[in-house]
Amino acid sequence: MTEYQIVELPEKRIIGLCAQTGNNDPKMQEIIGRLWKQLFEPELFMGIKKKTDGKSIGLYSDYCEDRYDITVGFEVASGEPGKGLTEKRIPGGKYAEFVVPGGGIEQVGTLWSEIWQLPLERTYTGDFEEYTQASEGKFGEIRIYVAIK
Repeated sequence: MTEYQIVELPEKRIIGLCAQTGNNDPKMQEIIGRLWKQLFEPELFMGIKKKTDGKSIGLYSDYCEDRYDITVGFEVASGEPGKGLTEKRIPGGKYAEFVVPGGGIEQVGTLWSEIWQLPLERTYTGDFEEYTQASEGKFGEIRIYVAIK
């Protein structure tokens, strides 16, 4: 059984890159991968000011049938999005929190497959992955948050 805990989170303001895709989109992984690669290009990375911490976020929002927006970016304290960037808000509220220990990026997709099978009362208001930066370009702990009623 997939383990998780229920947590209350405050609203988060995210600035980053956004695209639309869906789980049935054959280019989904390519689209998401390209956004992540662009996010860490030095000019773009340095252009996002007032980051609240060193964690990067992958936000799934604006669900519409089998499509959704994917936004990769950072939580910010204030400021306006620069050219080519998008601002999104992750609503405050109740979330099921899942942990992928030790930066197992390949485990994220597997965990999502398990999450989709759980009887969670999802709100689809904004689900997100939070990546802690570790050394040498590797991720530390990864947390997945699924908005629930």
